[in-house]
Amino acid sequence: MNRLLSFFAGVVSGALVGAVVAILLAPSSGEDLRIQIQERATYVQDEVKKAATDRRAELEEQLATLRSSKKPVEPV
Repeated sequence: MNRLLSFFAGVVSGALVGAVVAILLAPSSGEDLRIQIQERATYVQDEVKKAATDRRAELEEQLATLRSSKKPVEPV
């Protein structure tokens, strides 16, 4: 009987420890996860827009440089 009682005490204490660990290590709630995903998506969109704007400015500058350095064609 003593062994059986010790076994059940071990099972109960193990279950309690497991439950506490599961609660502490569980991922965020669904609402928190959706908010995190939305924030990350907004951040990525902003970075892509910024990169596109920067690249467009670089290309327009290169085009302006090419247009200004182009020599006019002389008639033959």
